[in-house]
Amino acid sequence: MVIPENSSIVIFGASGDLTYRKLIPALYHLFANRQLPSSFAVLGVSRTEYSDKTYREKLRKSLTELEKTDPETLDMFCEHIHYQSLNTSDVNEYEKLTQRLDELHQHYNFQQQNTLFYLATPPSLYGIIPGCLATHNLNDETNGWKRLIIEKPFGYDLESAKSLDIEIHRHFKEHQIYRIDHYLGKETVQNLLVFRFANGMFEPLWNRNFIDYIEITGAEFLGVEERGGYYDNSGAVRDMFQNHLLQVLAMVTMEPPVAINADSIRNEVSKVLNCLEPLTDDDLKNNLVLGQYTESTVRGQFLKSYRDEHGVSEDSRTETYIALKMFINNWRWNGIPFYVRSGKRLPTRVTEVVIHFKRTPHPVFGKNAPENKLIIRIQPDEGILMSFGLKEPGAGFHAKSVSMNFHYASLEETQMLTAYERLLLDALNGDATLFARTDAVEACWKFVQPILDYKQAPQSLFGYACGTWGPQEADSLLKQDERDWRFPCKNLTNTDYCEL
Repeated sequence: MVIPENSSIVIFGASGDLTYRKLIPALYHLFANRQLPSSFAVLGVSRTEYSDKTYREKLRKSLTELEKTDPETLDMFCEHIHYQSLNTSDVNEYEKLTQRLDELHQHYNFQQQNTLFYLATPPSLYGIIPGCLATHNLNDETNGWKRLIIEKPFGYDLESAKSLDIEIHRHFKEHQIYRIDHYLGKETVQNLLVFRFANGMFEPLWNRNFIDYIEITGAEFLGVEERGGYYDNSGAVRDMFQNHLLQVLAMVTMEPPVAINADSIRNEVSKVLNCLEPLTDDDLKNNLVLGQYTESTVRGQFLKSYRDEHGVSEDSRTETYIALKMFINNWRWNGIPFYVRSGKRLPTRVTEVVIHFKRTPHPVFGKNAPENKLIIRIQPDEGILMSFGLKEPGAGFHAKSVSMNFHYASLEETQMLTAYERLLLDALNGDATLFARTDAVEACWKFVQPILDYKQAPQSLFGYACGTWGPQEADSLLKQDERDWRFPCKNLTNTDYCEL
């Protein structure tokens, strides 16, 4: 375990939901587990008026409600929390930030002014804050490193993503920019690399010669909750598919890196994303399904339709579901279909990758012999399951499907970092492996742009009842190829748990 250098962590948007629910709990856990530096400062920044004392009290209340905390440890942690109110859109206000950081550096006796800036703000500020920081030389690394974490979305479409990238690069160099996607912080996503490249038994099979098709599912039981205003201008394509699921796809399909380091791994991620087969008009009409959830009663609970959600237009055409059949044009994957789906108000919360291996060339045990599948569960109940055929007990040679599985929960002696804990720790250590690089972000937007253009014109938007697995038309994507989606869950009594 590498302990980061002494540093300051500046959180813009310090009074926002992301800070309370994710960032501060992550920093508290890292502190409690002695994974933060011996000397550090957390400076919250936003327009809201707080003193250090009142902000600490608010964070203390939030932490004790959300997490199991130790009172003594919490007291020690809160001593490192500070607050500065300023207008983040006004460049002149940043003089206050400069002065406050100087005070903290002196207070903590920092030899180097290492600073991590976290933009937990609305995307409209992503291009403004870096420029304001640069105006006051807070991007200057002559007296210690300066790093910038940017939350998704990285742009709204291909053009805006390019413009944002140009704007940020005016003030910060690429090695200083950390584009965070919390999916890449999940242990099971990272384990894809080890599983593939550390095991000689799997990598030789990981190609078009042995794999029939691959499906990726990112399902949520929740609707848009209180995010209707934001989501109605976003939709499932921008909210889940363009970033989370394409990044998972890249981890599944990338070539072996030269070494396990940031540059080598991100080189391969970028390569495979640039190999995504561009979507044609025919693909948009026949291999894409967009859906929107309608009202239904699920396990005794009435769930309203998307158009009845707060902040959503009553005639909204925004998709809450996407299913797509897509291909990768390279030597390893040519001709192998990838079926990717994501949606809200599906039966449960589950994200998984299913590798379907080809059947034996000579069906000795008939066409109904069990299929070989490898299921990689990203959330919840993180683990890996392998399904294959064995003889059914008794007379004859009837094959039945059996499985071997591994659950991370079984590693009781191992403490898993949450996604934000892992990514914050990596950023403090200067490890950009699990952060998106500019060329990978652009490749994702380039692939998705035809879908965004297609959404602008009148197109088919299929309804699906809350609690179902999406529009029936999504099933046809696979049925026309004589395939089926995997039903991910054995037990649907708990919407937040899906047994592997």
